[in-house]
Parts: sequence; structure tokens; C-alpha cells
Amino acid sequence: MDVSAVIVAGGRGSRAAAQGDSTPKQYAQIGGRAVLSHAIAALAEAPEINRILVVIHDADQQIYADTLERDGAPDKLVDPVKGGATRQESVLAGLNQLATQNPPDAVLIHDGARPFVTGNVITRVAEALEMRPAAIAALPLADTLQRADRDGLITETLARDGLWRAQTPQGFAFDEILQAHQKAASAGRSDFTDDAALFSWAGGVVHVVEGSEHNHKMTTAEDLARAEITASENMMQSRSDMHPRTGTGFDVHRAAPGDHVWLCGIKVPAAFTLSGHSDADVALHALTDALLGALGDGDIGSHFPPTDPQWKGAASHIFLAHAADRVRQRSGVIGNVDITIICETPKIGPHRDPMRKEVAKILALPVDRVSVKATTTEGLGFAGRGEGIAAMASATVHVPE
Repeated sequence: MDVSAVIVAGGRGSRAAAQGDSTPKQYAQIGGRAVLSHAIAALAEAPEINRILVVIHDADQQIYADTLERDGAPDKLVDPVKGGATRQESVLAGLNQLATQNPPDAVLIHDGARPFVTGNVITRVAEALEMRPAAIAALPLADTLQRADRDGLITETLARDGLWRAQTPQGFAFDEILQAHQKAASAGRSDFTDDAALFSWAGGVVHVVEGSEHNHKMTTAEDLARAEITASENMMQSRSDMHPRTGTGFDVHRAAPGDHVWLCGIKVPAAFTLSGHSDADVALHALTDALLGALGDGDIGSHFPPTDPQWKGAASHIFLAHAADRVRQRSGVIGNVDITIICETPKIGPHRDPMRKEVAKILALPVDRVSVKATTTEGLGFAGRGEGIAAMASATVHVPE
């Protein structure tokens, strides 16, 4: 059976991107590659798939081309087609394009924002099409459903028996799904967000096969953070050429009049502040240097010169995120990080957990890979006299040699 895949990647959603970043979520970076590139690669590796067509937004032609140049374009990938104003219109555009190029026997339709579809899921959907006109990947609903009113009060508990969470890919006999989409368009319907629902509306019968918990869709920034962790773990497990490197960092900032300090991205009340060109987060500065040191990639001052006015008062998470990006650009993975803050005051203990969580968030790491500790100098030296705060950090990264 000749099976093609249509990847729908024409959406404009940027809610999953970092704050201030308008990049559509399918082009956001996880594990050193675009979300869309992961989806393309998964389908390209599936022996059942002979051809892959991506539907993109007209405004994304350059970013799509740049993505393929950076991440690679498998031989199965054909030229993209421009999508429509809705997902439904984009799918129809992809189907119409396939219809002009030796129409396949069957087609798998997949969301470009689902990067972790597995070969097993693809195989189950494709094999089901040998016997049935339509099959989708889905998972049985495990959570209890509650209906609530506008005030948030529960009004009804719904039975979850027979309920499934639909995923993609969704597979169909090609002629039948094309006719179903054409029927919906002729009827003036453009509101279907799921091809199985459209196929059922047109009179078709859809079969369900087992999906995967890993096959979740990127919708929010939290989804991308979790996906970064998953991509890193997958890379570590699948590559034998990854080698560990360790870097260290040390930084000091002088005390100045004020009522708070920034430490590990957390605003901590204090009897002073720290003086610096940026927000003087001594802990994040030390950790930034540790990551850059592990790569042999200079130090924080070479990447963000203190003489440059654009960094005056800048939040230090910018510097740390940049160092993490440098690791990913080398196809590397951050293993763990360790920070020690050296001061008499403020007390770090009450803020340690929020600090760990914030660093983990910036680096897209599980919290258990982030350590934050504190110590004093027993009243000795500038830290002991309360004249400033010092921090030292270490970081282990794994990069291909």
C-alpha cells in the first residue's frame, strides 16, 4: 500500500514560545532542532511512509527553508504547499496537492506540533488502514470529567467509559478523506479541527488504535520545557558519541544601598543590594560561566560586555538562557548544575527550592538536576564582613565529539 503523510504546520500559535518571541510553536527549538523537524524525522524513519508533504503558512516560507537547511531534509520530503486560514483548509490544500502527484492509497495526517510521535504509533495507524478506511491514534481517558458552571461550581460528573483522547497521526483511505474534505468545503463547513470528526460527519467510520503518552501536542511554554527535557533524555539514550565536559564559574558583586538582591533569578529581601551592570545576579553569572567554560566558549563578559549599554540592568536569566542555547547549538545536553552562594546574609535556605525551580525552568531541566547550596566564610573576608556576595558553580554537559 502506498502511504503518504501530510504534516499540518501552518498555524500561527506562539503561546508556547518564550515571552516576547513570536516564532510559531512548530519552529520553536527543542533538543537543538525545531519541533517540526522532530515530527518530519519521525515520519521519515517509518518504513510505511513513502512521501511527506508539509503544509506551511505563506509567511513561513523562509523560516521553513532555514529550518530544513539547519536540521536536514529527508529524501521522502517533497516541496511544501501553502495552507489556508483554518486547519481544515490547510489539510485540504495538502490533500489536493497529493492528488496532483500520483495520489497515494492512504494518507496519514499529523500535527506539526507533535514532535514525539513514535514509530510504533505510526505503524499501528498504517496497518489498521489495510483493513479499514480510517484509523486514528488515541488514548483512553484516565481522568474523571467534571462539568462546571461559570462560577466554577461542579454541576455534573461525566462517565469516562468509552472516551478517548484523540491524537495524530490520523490515517485514511486517500480518496475517501479527500471526498470528505471536499464535501465539508462545499457545505460551507470550515470549523472542523479534527479530521476524524470531519470524516465521521461525512458518513465515514473511524477505528481507534493505541496512541502514546509521549505524543503530546506543544501548546504552552510549559509543554516546550517538558519537551526539551524529553529531547535531551532521548538524545542521551540514542547517541554513543556524547562525551561529558565539566565547567566551573565564579563571580563576586559588591554590596550597595538597597533592600533586595537577585539570586538564581529570585528576588530576595536583604539589607542591601548588589552593584553591577546588569541585575548583579551573582549566582546566575557564575553558572553562565560554568556552562560556557564546559564548552570552551569564552565567558559571560565576552558574550555580554559590561561596556555595552544594552545590558545595563538586564535580567541575568537572559545570559544563562544564552549559555544553554550555546550548548544546544553544539547538539549538546546539560547533565546537571551545582551552585554555591557564599554570604553571611541573606539566609538562602528559605529560598532554595524556588531558586532551584527557577534555574531548572531557565535551563529546561528537571529540578533534580539543579543544586543550590549556601555557605559562609565564618565572618572572614569581604563576604564575612557583608561587603558583597560571591558564588561559584559547576556544570556538566554532554556534547558529541
